[in-house]
Amino acid sequence: MNHLPPELNGLNVSRETVDRLNAFVVLFQKWAKAINLVAPSTLSEVWSRHIVDSLQIYSLYPGPRTWVDLGSGGGFPGIVTGILLVGSGDGWVHLVESNNKKAAFLRTAILETGARASVHAIRIEDAPAAIAHCDAISARALADLDLLMDFGLPWAERNADLRFFLHKGRDYQREIDKALGRWRFDLVKHASIVEPDSVVLELSKLSRTI
Repeated sequence: MNHLPPELNGLNVSRETVDRLNAFVVLFQKWAKAINLVAPSTLSEVWSRHIVDSLQIYSLYPGPRTWVDLGSGGGFPGIVTGILLVGSGDGWVHLVESNNKKAAFLRTAILETGARASVHAIRIEDAPAAIAHCDAISARALADLDLLMDFGLPWAERNADLRFFLHKGRDYQREIDKALGRWRFDLVKHASIVEPDSVVLELSKLSRTI
């Protein structure tokens, strides 16, 4: 492709990064015909619904950091973050995906794009034992906020500066209210650049209340 995808206009993305993202999209579309990587109704909107949605995560916390991406599935946002980290020259994404077929796709995506990432084909509950440290946790369309906090707590207890970046839909306030009964945390709501009723929730200073 010799031109910038229209969905990326206005975003600060290098030519090399666009090439890597294009390689990922081609691979994603090939594999999506055989295994369920995302909702079939969104396959025709890979750039606008998935790539751009993933790019905003890194834009909220740029730099050479160590990420854990929970339930990586089709590689959003984890592979995209790993591609962006190539430009930083450092940083890493640990992709946690227990489904073996999806894990195989993620490994292939890393090989073909050069993303700074590795795949852990294990259950999320087992991931803190396999991944000692992280600076940030991402998750997209995975679980309720309360459960995501349970998943992330072991890392939060090791790193007081840990941040969560979680894609949430229009029902996000209900999830926040539910979580407030069990957790203390600082919260910043970032309006999604893709879906007007959606947000990226940035959480920090996580601890239990009960």
